[in-house]
Amino acid sequence: MKPLFGKVGIFGIGLLGGSVALGLRERFLAEEIHAYDPDPGALEDALALQVVDRVHASLGSWVADLDLGVLAAPVGVLISEGQKLAQFSSPHTVWTDVGSVKQPVVQALTGILPNFVGSHPMAGSEKAGVEAAHAGLLQNAVWVITPASSTAPSALTTIRLLVQNLGAYPLEITPELHDRLVARISHLPYLLAVGLNRLVAQDPHQELLMFLAAGGFRDLTRVASGSPRMSRDMVVANKQALREAIEDLRAIMLELENLLERPENLLEVAQEAKRTRDSLPIVKRSLLPVMNELVVQVPDKPGQIAAVSTALGNAGVNIKNFEVLAIRDEGGAIRMGFATPEEREQARQILGGIGYKVR
Repeated sequence: MKPLFGKVGIFGIGLLGGSVALGLRERFLAEEIHAYDPDPGALEDALALQVVDRVHASLGSWVADLDLGVLAAPVGVLISEGQKLAQFSSPHTVWTDVGSVKQPVVQALTGILPNFVGSHPMAGSEKAGVEAAHAGLLQNAVWVITPASSTAPSALTTIRLLVQNLGAYPLEITPELHDRLVARISHLPYLLAVGLNRLVAQDPHQELLMFLAAGGFRDLTRVASGSPRMSRDMVVANKQALREAIEDLRAIMLELENLLERPENLLEVAQEAKRTRDSLPIVKRSLLPVMNELVVQVPDKPGQIAAVSTALGNAGVNIKNFEVLAIRDEGGAIRMGFATPEEREQARQILGGIGYKVR
């Protein structure tokens, strides 16, 4: 079974970069995964956690060997990193990024990095670092692709295949529209979370407010627990669209303030808000326990699922969850979940012993 990519480079091995790398590994989409990060600790963790195959502390000739390069550095340094990579890149390499701001990145890197296609998986966590990465983060996520008018069709097709094979849903829109939309559903909520926490911190009864804060306040302000520096860079990079969103929200808050004197009208607005909230799509992530998962590469032959299940059943190993990840002409992969790490390791030995490639 030939993977979709030969060598893949992840530039910035944090939460998103690590999750992309794990998705590539789990689904057998790359022959070899390389990582570059200026933080030696992140590279050590990526190797220790088996997120990547090789790590690099500096850019060099190895970059030219990549089939795919993924820029996963913080938004504040994405453009400068892409510009540095351009001098090492091969013309055949396809490049993308996973940054949450697209217009300035696409404008700066299109034509500089060969075959560059901007993209942004709508997935994340308040946790940071490669130790928080997992392939399930991308499962069923909407992954926005933002091609420029000059984007090579072959490069766009490659990024579509990457997204689909990682289990996400590709959505193609312009970089400008992406930034306007994300300002309202991601960047503005972050500023709101910062503002609400600031409101509490500056109150003379801060300790009492902290004691009274319940689940609603915690849920509403959860995103403020992310990396302050990365979040700062994110909102500053999208400041024009964010200012427009703030102005619109300011008008809405004034409207709501005025409705305090008209309870029936306020009820109508609240009911409309409930309908909007209740109609949000529920994204089902992978439900398999991260620590007890095993992924098995299978050839495109009849009876493979039965063969795997029978081998484990005969050995008394109970499979708690079972999912077919991807089947192509050459074969595919199966992900299984086990109740304990010991059962997972036993399954690894059994399936490896009868010739299956297991991760």
